[in-house]
Amino acid sequence: MTSMDAVDQAILRRLQHDGRQTNRELAEEVGVAPSTALERTRALRARGVITGFHAAVDLEALGRGVQALISIRIRPQSREAIESVRDHMAALPETLGVFVVTGAEDVLVHVAVPSTQYLHDFVLDRLARRKEFVDVRTTVVFDYVPAVEQSELPAPERRGRRSRYA
Repeated sequence: MTSMDAVDQAILRRLQHDGRQTNRELAEEVGVAPSTALERTRALRARGVITGFHAAVDLEALGRGVQALISIRIRPQSREAIESVRDHMAALPETLGVFVVTGAEDVLVHVAVPSTQYLHDFVLDRLARRKEFVDVRTTVVFDYVPAVEQSELPAPERRGRRSRYA
């Protein structure tokens, strides 16, 4: 885990809101010299805090306005089977994200598709037929609000006893 000061956090917030701004604009917004902004940004990348810059996409504008979460149970319950399913699902163009999870299901897949009919066909024709899938459940997403920014979490409050997270 890496600790960030107020300048690093401000740079990170600004870049998450607009990763295409110039270094000069970033420095002005954060209130530091352009050389400081550039050095700090490079350091955040070198430390692995910033892992890349990406274009935010409006899925509705791409004709993929229906999102769903698909829960999948897999048998046999093995590393190879789960990793194979994870990698296969991640490679599908409909997939936004894949999570290997605990609980009743093994994998949770976030997809975006053009319509509920497309989703229906996708689940029945491309997923339910896989022999290692013993249960597939689909939940349609009514609303999705992605987090705009990520940063360090605040230190936990101390109330008379030591926190195990400190």
